[in-house]
Amino acid sequence: MKKNASTKSTLNRHGLAPSKKRGQNFLVNPRTAEAIVELADLSPQDKVIEVGVGLGALTLPLAHKVHQVIGVELDKGIIRYHQREQILPENVLLTHGDILKADFSRFAKQIGAELKIIANLPYSISNQFIFKIIENKSYITQVVVMLQKEVADRLAARPDCKEYGIPTILLGSCAQMVKLMTLKPAEFYPRPKIDSVVLQISFDKEQDDTYRYSHFQKIVRTAFSNRRKTLCNNLASPVIFSKQASATRVDLKKQATALIVDAGLHPGMRAEALSIEDFQKLTRAFEHLTCS
Repeated sequence: MKKNASTKSTLNRHGLAPSKKRGQNFLVNPRTAEAIVELADLSPQDKVIEVGVGLGALTLPLAHKVHQVIGVELDKGIIRYHQREQILPENVLLTHGDILKADFSRFAKQIGAELKIIANLPYSISNQFIFKIIENKSYITQVVVMLQKEVADRLAARPDCKEYGIPTILLGSCAQMVKLMTLKPAEFYPRPKIDSVVLQISFDKEQDDTYRYSHFQKIVRTAFSNRRKTLCNNLASPVIFSKQASATRVDLKKQATALIVDAGLHPGMRAEALSIEDFQKLTRAFEHLTCS
């Protein structure tokens, strides 16, 4: 309670307030912040990107653990707060920016190594952030991120359940995920309505070169375009068979059926029943049929 009151009074004193629109929550327990940093796979030589600096709850223990912290903060009020108070150590470089628009290749060039990222995100951008790191996976080795429990559950979901979907498959195909801890609402100000999870995401550096990831993404997204429809109905699309723009619906369904059967699957299945490996088979079959 006292930690919440202290965070609230600091924000009030500096004319700051959590953004309800963005789902902004500030971590208030220093011991929790220290535990998160200790559980992350970090070394004294690392240069780390921190997303969402806030009042510095994670930044301070992080700065004591690693060589440099590059903090990316969207809230200009928070930036001004740190410029006035000067509470951050000298090895913290605070920058104003939107992580969803950030150039990760520039970060990698600036750091001179693959990226390690730690993030306490506004809940409103959780899914967008996951897609952003997938898009930039070649530049990233590890992400430690706080997410609302329902998002973390979706990322860890298994086939044949409603939580299983596009983020599950796209991330699961290229990364390993470990739940580091669960955080109760009392760890934040304001208190969210649900638990949060600290998730460690480690990207595979040995990429499967038997298919193109861009094709894999297209197959997955199209297969889930309507969860009620069968795999055949969803894949019978000009999005998949772009070279057949003038093809009739019947022609597209024939091609989709051939693709699915070639992958060793049944056309009547629904996307949520397919494993990550099944989608990889579909992608290889697609490339075999379209490139042969």
